Amino acid sequence: MPVVGFVSFGASLHSKKQGEMKTKLLNLALILTSLVGYLEWGGGNAMFLVQGEFDIIVKLFTNPSSALHPFTLLPLVGQLLLVATLFQQRPSRWLTFLGMAGIGVLLLFMFVIGLMSLNLKVAGSTMPFLVTAVWTVLHHRALKADAAA
Repeated sequence: MPVVGFVSFGASLHSKKQGEMKTKLLNLALILTSLVGYLEWGGGNAMFLVQGEFDIIVKLFTNPSSALHPFTLLPLVGQLLLVATLFQQRPSRWLTFLGMAGIGVLLLFMFVIGLMSLNLKVAGSTMPFLVTAVWTVLHHRALKADAAA
C-alpha cells in the first residue's frame, strides 16, 4: 500500500471500479475548480473565469478571431479533454494530464501574478484547482503503484 505524504491511497482503492470512479470525480472537480478563478485588471474590472469562458464561447461563434489566443484556447481545450474523460469507461490518464496542463497554464500564471502583485483574491482563487491537481497526480501515482503490485 503506497503512502504519499500523510495520505494512504492504496487502502481506499478496494476495486478497479472505485479507482475509476474516483478518477472521474477528481476530473469533475478539476473542471469545476477551474471555473472559480478570479481575475482583476485596471480600471476596477474583475470577473470569474466562468464569466470569461462564457464570453469566449460566445465570441468563438460571433467573432472567432477575437477569441483566438493561447491563454483562452488552452484552458478551454483542457476542460474539453477533462469532460471527455467523464464519458470514458476507464478515464484516460493521458487525457487527464493533458487537460490538467491546459488549464494549469492559465491558473499557474494567475497564481504567480497574484503573488507578485500581492493580490490574495487572485492567488487564492487558484488554490482549489492547484490542490485538486496535486491530489489528482497523487491519485494516478497510487493507481499506477497498485497496478504494478
